[in-house]
Amino acid sequence: MMTESRHRIIPRITNETAIAAIGLYCMAVVMGYGRFLFTATLPDIMTQLTLSTTIAGWLASVNYIGYFIGALIAMFVPHRLTWQMLIVWTSISIVTTMLLVVPNLSLSWWYIIRLLSGIASGVAMILSSSLVIQRFSAERRSVLSALHYAGIGVGISASAILTWWLLTLGYHFDIIWLVAGISSLPVIWLLYAIRPLAAPTIPNTASERLESNHNDQRFSVHQTYINFKRSLYEASIGHTKAILLLSASYVLAGFGYITSATFLPVMAAQRLTTQTYAGLLIWLVVGIFAMISNPIWGALAKRIGEIKTLIGLTLLQALGMFLPLWFDGAIGLYANAVILGLTFVGMVSMTLTLIKNINPDYSNLLIGLATLAYALGQFLGPLVTVALAGDNDNFNAGLLVASIGLLIGIVLLLFFRRQPQRTA
Repeated sequence: MMTESRHRIIPRITNETAIAAIGLYCMAVVMGYGRFLFTATLPDIMTQLTLSTTIAGWLASVNYIGYFIGALIAMFVPHRLTWQMLIVWTSISIVTTMLLVVPNLSLSWWYIIRLLSGIASGVAMILSSSLVIQRFSAERRSVLSALHYAGIGVGISASAILTWWLLTLGYHFDIIWLVAGISSLPVIWLLYAIRPLAAPTIPNTASERLESNHNDQRFSVHQTYINFKRSLYEASIGHTKAILLLSASYVLAGFGYITSATFLPVMAAQRLTTQTYAGLLIWLVVGIFAMISNPIWGALAKRIGEIKTLIGLTLLQALGMFLPLWFDGAIGLYANAVILGLTFVGMVSMTLTLIKNINPDYSNLLIGLATLAYALGQFLGPLVTVALAGDNDNFNAGLLVASIGLLIGIVLLLFFRRQPQRTA
């Protein structure tokens, strides 16, 4: 009875464009706020809490290792529970955002909260993509998927604007995180409105048949491991080398972009001392170009293919990492921001499309593996960067290593391109 009443209050939304817009909002919440609001507020956090660059790097990395764990969790979520788990983990993402308003939190609590936030981002990003994109018709999937993934850029832009606005009003990072959390709450209502139909479906794909068989078995950790091992074997048979090459390049992609994605506002505060809020303006540039980039690269991929597009994007991002080394002032930083925004969402989209197409029957598993690889690179990136920064907090060496990693990733992608493309 209560369920029927709730359904009347929150009617089901079935319009594809509306679903894509809700997916965009969800991505803005769990990625733009859950992960990248930390970048926008990092200079203020370091000032207010007198944090060293090393501690800031560890706080970033613990969030990324949480993202790694979240991607792993998402791989084990049964298809029938995707919607329910998406609401749970999106709620956790919002709660961990608002928890940073609590005064005088110890550093240990910061680590715990940022870890949980990373886990929630990893699970929700994968599950939201799975839930939303499967609701699109084949003829509109490309355009609406681009709208969904634009949520990352929208969230980055919103994090920069929100931070700038509240800082100018005299508030600090704690109020910024609280307002971000409150503005995220409507997404729970909207996710409920795109709930799937309750009618059972007949499993057709190999992964669905495997899940159906697993549901008949008594759950245990050992059984879960056996099921995962069997699924991994079936997904990779005949494709092992291609999966390894693409995953390795994705580790380097995560490692390559994260130096700028974590420390760009800090670098701006260091170098552009005469420009108030230069770091936030640069971060806003990243978000704006991230919003508009995905449809551009999607259209290009239709013409020349995903792998050529991905190689071009990786080369462009490597060039972007060199620019702050060649131009010490505003030109290098703003150019890096433009290229970072243009490339990183497109690289994610192209890579996930490529690995999914290796064996479509196991697309969720392969996307999860790729996300694990990306998260591993993101975890290592800030640690390497702060280690190379030294006592002077000079990020040039980190940018150089990031660009070298991206160039190595291009070599791996060239080898991947030479692999025979089988139809699973």
